[in-house]
Amino acid sequence: MDSEHYLSLYYKMVRIRSVEEAIADAYPEQKMRCPVHLCIGQEAVAAGVCAHLRREDYLMSNHRSHGHYLAKGGNLKAMIAEIAGKKTGCSGGKGGSMHLVDLDENIMGTTPIVGSIIPIATGIAFGTSLKGEKNITAVFFGDAATEEGVFFESLNFAALKVLPILFVCENNFFSVYSPLSVRQPEKRNNTAIANAFGISGLEGDGNDAIQVSKLARQAVEHIREGKGPFYLEFTTYRWREHCGPFYDNHLGYRSENECQEWEKKCPIKRLKEYLIKEGMLGEEEDVIIREKIYHELNEAFQHAEQSSLPDSGSLLEHLYSGS
Repeated sequence: MDSEHYLSLYYKMVRIRSVEEAIADAYPEQKMRCPVHLCIGQEAVAAGVCAHLRREDYLMSNHRSHGHYLAKGGNLKAMIAEIAGKKTGCSGGKGGSMHLVDLDENIMGTTPIVGSIIPIATGIAFGTSLKGEKNITAVFFGDAATEEGVFFESLNFAALKVLPILFVCENNFFSVYSPLSVRQPEKRNNTAIANAFGISGLEGDGNDAIQVSKLARQAVEHIREGKGPFYLEFTTYRWREHCGPFYDNHLGYRSENECQEWEKKCPIKRLKEYLIKEGMLGEEEDVIIREKIYHELNEAFQHAEQSSLPDSGSLLEHLYSGS
């Protein structure tokens, strides 16, 4: 992987962070009425994995999906319009933040029900396998999803049918306000569980973009070679509240000190320091990158502001196939 690859990673991560911070800043205006689950602090996983996906590869995700959508190439204007509930949104303004889709980029959708996206993605991989297509299906989910029965059923079926699917777990330690310690046995290891089904797997530091990218490349190559599914799990940390634009450290389920320690591990800061050290990035280039993203963001928010709300007649559309 050359400097162009690392700079692309950095650009995607800064773009995701900038988009989410802009959403957080605008949310109190109450023009965005849907819930938002921000992935600020977790950008390296989305950027590092999607860097190795092709446009024709499929992607599905969960409620905290902004980063995955953007890293795969999802339309930013359509995303902001969707969160604003406008008819130009990627789901017609009726799905909101947790229902993002861009069929032009093979982003097949995101769903908020914990674990529900895993069997759907497995079904897509099964479909491509039956049709003899060479596309990979990547599915992102959190650590809580690995506690659902469909997680085990999907691993079993994917292994049985040797499906071209990449399971990506973003382990940020919490399910809303519940830590791993009250939800999973201390010695539980999801990668070992995947291995028990005959699925290869790797674990990594989700705040190290370079490591994420290297492990993702290994996983994708494994799948493209026809060796079946692969499981990746990355430890990372969300900075903001579970649902919403603010901080929630005052609630007591995690300490201020813990959050500060994770902020020191900021994936964007770590990659920037590496790029500067290796002579791949200068402060002037960094300013240019951020200015470009700033102008793109302004256009996206203006587009959402100027777009119309959905017509009342669209309320019953898209409820059934063919409707």
